[in-house]
Amino acid sequence: MAIINKTVLRLTFNTTGNKAFSFSLDDPRPDLTKGEIEAAMDTVIEKNIFLSASGELTGKRDIRIVGTMTNDMYDPPQA
Repeated sequence: MAIINKTVLRLTFNTTGNKAFSFSLDDPRPDLTKGEIEAAMDTVIEKNIFLSASGELTGKRDIRIVGTMTNDMYDPPQA
């Protein structure tokens, strides 16, 4: 049994198909700034790094740092 804390940086973009495309990066630096994140997103868009099912990425939609805490309440017995 254990308590597990996890943090992810979730980047969401607009696409040419007028949909959202998101991906997450585990364990972002604690001192990461909004400016650094936006600059990285701009680079992803400019370099056309990803092609989603709904087309190319066209703009930034959302930036979130999400923290979760999981309390694992049961460990099965080991044989």
